[in-house]
Amino acid sequence: MASQLFHVLVLLILTLTFTYTSADEPQSEYCNPNTMTSSSSPISANIDHLLANVVTKFQQGATYVKAASGKGDDTIYGLAQCRGDVGSKDCLSCIKDVAQRIRKTCPSQSEAWVRYEYCYLKYSQDNFYGKVDTSTGGLLYKNTQNVPNPDSFNKELGKLFDKIVSRAVKPSSGGLGKDEKKLSDFETLYGLVQCNKDLSPLSCGQCLAIAIQNFEGFCKDSQGCRVVYSSCFVRYELYPFYFPLDGQSSKDKDHTIRKPIMDNN
Repeated sequence: MASQLFHVLVLLILTLTFTYTSADEPQSEYCNPNTMTSSSSPISANIDHLLANVVTKFQQGATYVKAASGKGDDTIYGLAQCRGDVGSKDCLSCIKDVAQRIRKTCPSQSEAWVRYEYCYLKYSQDNFYGKVDTSTGGLLYKNTQNVPNPDSFNKELGKLFDKIVSRAVKPSSGGLGKDEKKLSDFETLYGLVQCNKDLSPLSCGQCLAIAIQNFEGFCKDSQGCRVVYSSCFVRYELYPFYFPLDGQSSKDKDHTIRKPIMDNN
């Protein structure tokens, strides 16, 4: 894949080291160590029910699901969504993988989230809907090669992200903003941002602003950067990484913004 053409230096907030990941590998994952629960508890059963329900909804064509399972203090709140430019087949495949992954990675925690390249899944005993989370399990990735003309590059980078953030915070966007900027005859800058769809436009803008601040610090003058949080992520590269890719058909790409599917069993 294109992302594997570059070596990257990764900073993990939880003090681990990663490399750029492919679409079917987790970019970031988090298991809250303070939410341990036994496999025989009602909470564990509610998690399993939630995940099965989420997968079913995506099999029925959903691209975004908010769901809850259980009652009272045992209730588990969940959210799953695919990246806004990803087609239905890749979306479903990603959700199936992440639903299996999160249970294997966090078998005893009642709060966990995993973000893949194409999709995201989170559940918790706390009702987290609408809340910005940039503090747990975040990741920063950067390309180890720098741009030759940082001043002009950073100026264009800022313009591009002003444009795509303004798109992402529009209620009709589903939290997605993406665009490209031709820098020369041989070089094009690609940028993408996305917020979780439960965030308000104001909260989405807040999350993206926090993420983009890392461009000036950790990713300064880098040819590529990715900032991954629980509530949002941002990325830029000097190669196409979102759909439709150059020369790739956009058939099977669903760009319709769908309303969330709610389930409170």
